[in-house]
Amino acid sequence: MCGILAVLGCADVSLAKRARIIELSRRLRHRGPDWSGIHCFQDCYLAHQRLAIVDPTSGDQPLFNEDKTVVVTVNGEIYNHEDLRSKLKSHKFRTGSDCEVIAHLYEEYGEEFVDMLDGMFSFVLLDTRDKSFIAARDAIGITPLYLGWGLDGSIWFSSEMKALSDDCERFISFPPGHIYSSKAGGLRRWYNPPWFSESIPSMPYDPLALREAFEKAVIKRLMTDVPFGVLLSGGLDSSLVAAVASRHLAETKIAKQWGSQLHTFCVGLEGSPDLRAAKEVADYLGTVHHEFHFTVQEGIDALEEVVYHTETYDVTTIRASTPMFLMSRKIKSLGVKMVLSGEGSDEIFGGYLYFHKAPNKEEFHTECCRKIKALHLYDCLRANKATSAWGVEARVPFLDKSFINLAMDLDPEWKMIKRDIGRIEKWVLRNAFDDEQRPYLPKHILYRQKEQFSDGVGYSWIDGLKDHANQHVSDAMLLTASFVYPENTPTTKEGYYYRTIFEKFFPKNAARSTVPGGPSIACSTAKAVEWDASWSKNLDPSGRAALGVHTAAYEDVPEKSTVPANPISANGFPVSGGVEITAASATAV
Repeated sequence: MCGILAVLGCADVSLAKRARIIELSRRLRHRGPDWSGIHCFQDCYLAHQRLAIVDPTSGDQPLFNEDKTVVVTVNGEIYNHEDLRSKLKSHKFRTGSDCEVIAHLYEEYGEEFVDMLDGMFSFVLLDTRDKSFIAARDAIGITPLYLGWGLDGSIWFSSEMKALSDDCERFISFPPGHIYSSKAGGLRRWYNPPWFSESIPSMPYDPLALREAFEKAVIKRLMTDVPFGVLLSGGLDSSLVAAVASRHLAETKIAKQWGSQLHTFCVGLEGSPDLRAAKEVADYLGTVHHEFHFTVQEGIDALEEVVYHTETYDVTTIRASTPMFLMSRKIKSLGVKMVLSGEGSDEIFGGYLYFHKAPNKEEFHTECCRKIKALHLYDCLRANKATSAWGVEARVPFLDKSFINLAMDLDPEWKMIKRDIGRIEKWVLRNAFDDEQRPYLPKHILYRQKEQFSDGVGYSWIDGLKDHANQHVSDAMLLTASFVYPENTPTTKEGYYYRTIFEKFFPKNAARSTVPGGPSIACSTAKAVEWDASWSKNLDPSGRAALGVHTAAYEDVPEKSTVPANPISANGFPVSGGVEITAASATAV
């Protein structure tokens, strides 16, 4: 990840203004510690803090077209840049950077090129020929971007709030899948997949197609010129990422900096569920495994830094960001600059435990759509900012554009949790990788129940956070919370405590408005809380809050799970007890 800052249309074009832009850009240097760059054209400034992953020697930014009339500052990775270069044979490239294609694509195709990009990205492009500009963010919002407005009429774009919160009267989180065009005078959506309308799809389940799409998503993200690894919690998602990456490195014999043996990383309290499971997966895959421990007190001591870097007061995000923040520092100390992570799977496949209570496939699918649309405010924000705080880049194969489109076209009947026919949460994904001939993972890992990251690192972590908050927030403070914080009023002492830290760093109304609110159970949206009347009395983002689901849902499944792969009939439906389960009949199950 890199850090970008662009200020366009400034009233002040003095040397002092340039110095101010450089000063603000420095606030993003943790994102890109390898080099800094700035380009000034009349009243426009484009600044960049670089984390060098691809072409470390010549890919410094901002980047230009041949005659330097088009300039671009980019935060991201363009995985199909080589294919795009082949379509731009009349253009001369100055670097090996994957991001340079953006300047040339704009020359060739104008503003409509963004959908051609396969990757994660936020960028600002200035055309000095007519002083027009565009800014865009990737389909899901994997990379962060904020849009702000100055009192002098200037327009600001930044990777993080901290670079514009002092100088902008108002700012917002730049919406994913959108482009801002100065010619059009505002934002418009460039990413318009079928699932975005939330209409119910009907495509039959093809496990092989799903598996192949995910393998492609992982492999394309191994594009790097620096040491890398995989964040491995031992849960299904990160274990599949590690399994596919490890198999690819072994089969292709590619020496990726550290050799062809994959490195994996896990963090947790001593004896945590994740540490045990991750070690077992690492041993099975034969990875070079790095296990990091932290204490509850070390996590508490890091909370202020975590809030500053993640720029949120959301309870779920802070709980999970803290161990990831601590782990990223250890990873960076080993010389690693890029990691693959498993974010996004639970949103796409309904993997959170509260999905057990989805009343029908229509509700299930629309909730998945809502969760994906909000990822940029939660898991994408956490994964990006917690790692970027230490100059580490996180790549997320489950959020590959092609993979999402395929998975979200699937009839949601297949994703529904039906224990009596062997379908636990994310069964369609587990079944796709349940290969008896050449197993990707041990069966009991492949069917391990969901642990949210903040739970899996050790259950005493959340309990310790609550205890700490109770010591700092009195009953009287919580009672008057609506007067102190009328917007997104905290409802727990833990939430109140995080809010006080956030307000210290980001005191403006615009900042607090970038953080989502509303009731939630086990990471649900506010709408899904309606699925179970009892949840309204036990609102907590922890996975354990899905009472009756986490501890007892699979009592009939042995520890070494023998859940059948459920053979697929000629019609594409599972066979259970010799009887084909069709979409119609499964509805009644």
